[in-house]
Amino acid sequence: MKLIKKIGAIALIGLFITSCVPRLKPNGNHGLPPGQVKKATGAKSAKQYAPGQYKK
Repeated sequence: MKLIKKIGAIALIGLFITSCVPRLKPNGNHGLPPGQVKKATGAKSAKQYAPGQYKK
C-alpha cells in the first residue's frame, strides 16, 4: 500500500512540474530575429520577417 502511495505522489508531482513549463509559440523564422533571417536570405529589408509586418 505504501508503494502505491509513493508512486501516486511521484506521478502527481511530475504532472505539476510538467504543467508549469512555458510553451513557446514558434514563428516562421525558426526562432531567429528578423535581422538574422534577412542576412540568411539576402533580402534588403527585415520588415517582411518581423511579426505583425506581413503583407496581406
